[in-house]
Amino acid sequence: MPLSERLTAVAQLITPGLRVADVGCDHGYLAIYLIKNQISVHVIAMDIGCGPLERAMQHVQEAGLAPEIEIRLSDGLKELKEDEADCIVMAGMGGPLMIEIMKRGEDICDEVHEFILQPQSEIDKVRHFLEDNQYRIISEDIVLEDGKFYPMMKAIHGNMRLEREVYYRFGKILLHEEHPVLRAYLRNERRQLHEIRNALMDSPRTDRVEERLKEIAEDIAIVDEAIIMSDKISPVTIERVIL
Repeated sequence: MPLSERLTAVAQLITPGLRVADVGCDHGYLAIYLIKNQISVHVIAMDIGCGPLERAMQHVQEAGLAPEIEIRLSDGLKELKEDEADCIVMAGMGGPLMIEIMKRGEDICDEVHEFILQPQSEIDKVRHFLEDNQYRIISEDIVLEDGKFYPMMKAIHGNMRLEREVYYRFGKILLHEEHPVLRAYLRNERRQLHEIRNALMDSPRTDRVEERLKEIAEDIAIVDEAIIMSDKISPVTIERVIL
């Protein structure tokens, strides 16, 4: 089965030759791709669910890659031992869960060289966590697949200071690289925020509605700042991305 565009982008962030722990591996497609394409020398595919792991095991056996891919039942990093992996991948889970897994597996994370993270939500909190815990983001990407946007990043141990809220929300590297998919993502975010604001404007003006309108105005200002920062992208490129 061909790997999704999202997981292909995740795979491309991994430094070739490392041992990988795929946390929340689901059906094991990423692990198989990493071995078949000689990106990783060994993968531990871990998940908290027995059902996904059974399907992952079946797919690995069908691919004839059982020696290179180990299937392991694990709640986060709990069953990963020291010096078993050089790279941890977490893709497709919520940002708060990702943060919790890294907190609970702090001893393991201290020994790992790099982290490939693709949060499905609250990515700004993930960037804050990385900054506060001596991680440094060195690469970022974002893909558009089936109408959904998927931002992702590579982090290593080190210090960084993003400082501006726009960088926590949308990624300093993505903004400075003027990533074409990011620009489409920003336009989509702005449109959705305006739709929410317009709906609230038609609602009874309770204290909660007023508070929410203020929050949305602040969010729109941050999105507009990001759009200005990435304004050098060709409109033709953006149209291709959206279509």
